[in-house]
Amino acid sequence: MNFKNIFSKDSVGSSFLFFKENKKDIISQFIMVVVLAFIINLFVGLFISSPNFQTQQIITINSGDSLQKITNQLYDSGLIRSKFIFRSYTILRGGENKVKAGDYFVSRKQGTIFLSERFINGTFDLDDVRITIPEGWNVYQIADYLEKTLVRFNRNNFLDIAEKYEGYLFPDTYFVSPTIREKDLVEIMKRNFDLKISKIEGIEDDGRTLQEIITMASILEGEAKPKDRPLIAGILWKRISINMPLQVDTAFIYVNGKTTFDLTLEDLKIDSPYNTYRYKGLPPTPISNPGINSIIAAMNPEKTNYLYFLTGHDGVMYYAQTFDEHKKNKALYLSS
Repeated sequence: MNFKNIFSKDSVGSSFLFFKENKKDIISQFIMVVVLAFIINLFVGLFISSPNFQTQQIITINSGDSLQKITNQLYDSGLIRSKFIFRSYTILRGGENKVKAGDYFVSRKQGTIFLSERFINGTFDLDDVRITIPEGWNVYQIADYLEKTLVRFNRNNFLDIAEKYEGYLFPDTYFVSPTIREKDLVEIMKRNFDLKISKIEGIEDDGRTLQEIITMASILEGEAKPKDRPLIAGILWKRISINMPLQVDTAFIYVNGKTTFDLTLEDLKIDSPYNTYRYKGLPPTPISNPGINSIIAAMNPEKTNYLYFLTGHDGVMYYAQTFDEHKKNKALYLSS
């Protein structure tokens, strides 16, 4: 064997060139693999949903939340694969300070790019629900109803906010987000009340305060049918003017929750400012949220000689001028 030929200058040079070219190929292939892996990872991160993605959840973005906070929230909720990819894409879209606050309903799996677009454009995917508050409901009845109707409704929180606005939450039909916050719903109902009241002619010149009118209207809601309310209003305002107790049973909903036919003589002795048998004048606050019919009746009482009234078992209203006549009506229409 000719070792001299093997280790000749030409032979060594050829081998070096071979390894040099091979090294270039390896580096090029490595770079290609890295780039390909990056592209695949980027594609997956942008378009393929996270393996931990949980549907049927609501994500709340609060006003003023930073993009970093939002990103961490989405990652912790399992909605995105990569914090870096979500933040980078959102920033490139110019959405760093444009993410819309609100409640987002996640009903199906989505990739990062679609989620980012939703938050930038405020696509909440929450259909408004219809809620109907009947005339004469108090805040406790409203809370019971909303608890069955709205998502994530907090009854105690609602009552903490709404109790001081009893009488001023206008009964109406509303279309709201199923995740509406309690304070926002109260505000909507209050604004509606202000709007309705502003359209009633003469309410500012009635001679009575708004609270007096609304409190009387709330009593009328529970005491009489719409056609009887102006006459009942006349009787009740007259009782106040002659310093006679109102003696209305409907106020006991705020005393012990009882209605007319459940009351006992012992109930009438309960020491409560809402017990209009013991305390003269109007209750300290409205006892329900009245509608326009009752408000107008409270403003426009019908003048009569009657001082007493009752609703018989037949649902008909009976009136009397004297207490003796009233006792006769009781015997005739309330006796079992």
